[in-house]
Amino acid sequence: MEIILKTLKFDADQKLVEFVNKKVGRLKRFFPSGGEQAAEVTLSLGINPDNKEVKIQIHFPGQDLIIERQSHSFEQAITDGVDAMKEKMTRAKEKLYDK
Repeated sequence: MEIILKTLKFDADQKLVEFVNKKVGRLKRFFPSGGEQAAEVTLSLGINPDNKEVKIQIHFPGQDLIIERQSHSFEQAITDGVDAMKEKMTRAKEKLYDK
């Protein structure tokens, strides 16, 4: 799975990059077999410095799935976003196979 990481208004350290790759990389299990697997993760600082924003965009067959989460830490926002994306991908996959 290709993971494209973008950071806005700051530079991510290696530990955060590894965390993103580990968490988002687990989403590849929810892709339908075959096809290109790509995820775009955007990390940014909110208006309030204590507010971290994460946007996960998955290029799923036939559509793009987008989840945005905010939290006090990037790790928590990423974890919440990945959990929500798993559910969204499962529903999209079921819808794809019901046709």
